[in-house]
Amino acid sequence: MQLSSILSRFNESATLKMAKLVRELKAKGTNVIDLSLGEPDFNTPEHIKNAAKKAIDENWSHYTPVSGYAELKEAICKKLKRDNGLEYAPNQIVVSTGAKQSIANTMISILDEGDEIIIPTPYWVSYSELARFARGTVVFVNTTPETGFKMTPEQLENAITEKTKAFIFSTPCNPTGATYSKEELEGLARVFEKYPNIFIISDEIYEYINYSNNTGKYESIAQFDSIKDRVIIINGLSKGFAMTGWRLGFIAAHPEIAKACEKIQGQVTSGTNSITQRAAITAFDSSLEPSMEMVKQFAIRRARVKELLKELPHVKCVEPQGAFYIFPDVSYYFGKKYGDQVINNSDDLCMYLLSEAHVSTVSGDAFGQPGYMRISFANSLPNIEEAFKRITAGLAKLS
Repeated sequence: MQLSSILSRFNESATLKMAKLVRELKAKGTNVIDLSLGEPDFNTPEHIKNAAKKAIDENWSHYTPVSGYAELKEAICKKLKRDNGLEYAPNQIVVSTGAKQSIANTMISILDEGDEIIIPTPYWVSYSELARFARGTVVFVNTTPETGFKMTPEQLENAITEKTKAFIFSTPCNPTGATYSKEELEGLARVFEKYPNIFIISDEIYEYINYSNNTGKYESIAQFDSIKDRVIIINGLSKGFAMTGWRLGFIAAHPEIAKACEKIQGQVTSGTNSITQRAAITAFDSSLEPSMEMVKQFAIRRARVKELLKELPHVKCVEPQGAFYIFPDVSYYFGKKYGDQVINNSDDLCMYLLSEAHVSTVSGDAFGQPGYMRISFANSLPNIEEAFKRITAGLAKLS
């Protein structure tokens, strides 16, 4: 059967692959504790659910505008002003079916064959694959624990070539939790000022899940006027509002970029789900207190996971400043055996822990960082405690 060659350009998502394996094991009756989760384990706040129910009763059941309801785009602009001090107009907003579609629309809009896109590692698994899907050439730049897994201006400058068209990063970062300060972002912005043809894609989906700033103020690279027209903000409802299944993301960008993304989306999915959009208006217009309460629970779990990791022999990690993951170095266990099974890399270790300890994690290789493992604390404290008991026992069996 002859299928398109486009399928050979990119790989299956490693996080979705692990989720699929977990579902299959659970369907067979295996008690798996899932620490590969990339979503909050909390339910959507009641006032948002009630808005959706009201929208159904009011018959918001027809096709929606491709770029989103006007009221929703206004609400997003107000949110950007309120939370980020950023001025955007509705014609700069495009609402999509999840932040992943927002990224895909953006990359297809700005990348051509041979264009280079810089991605600091570790990085979210879909960045590279969506870039390849859009015919771009990926340039990885390895960050280190010494810099908190954050790219330095020197690294950025050294990675730029005459073919560089775009740069993408997340703050807070999936998988490390690294969160850039205003000063760190300003250092990157000064480099971008020298290269007016480079687009900057800023994935801000974990904006509210931020432990690094006591004021609670989120720092976006779009705050620097000298580069703002080239910044494409990516955000959505999934993480901060516990609305992963509702599927709503958005971009905030220069009107020409927004227009391009709208054109692409118009031929792929058209407008996003009507009921989700009506609920999103309420989410953005209402108090963030439910989101902040959720973040308080994540902070408690983060503190406990840090303690539990210290009890694991020969495991090191950088403290996450945001998101709900911790990203330890587990390379000590490479080369060790369990029976005839040899642990050669983090892929092997994750599969070993899944099969023997019945705990799911995600290999650092998937995020461009061999030797590491992503552990999510978007699960209950009792489940986290039990999972670490199992991990400890599983690692003890390796020799």
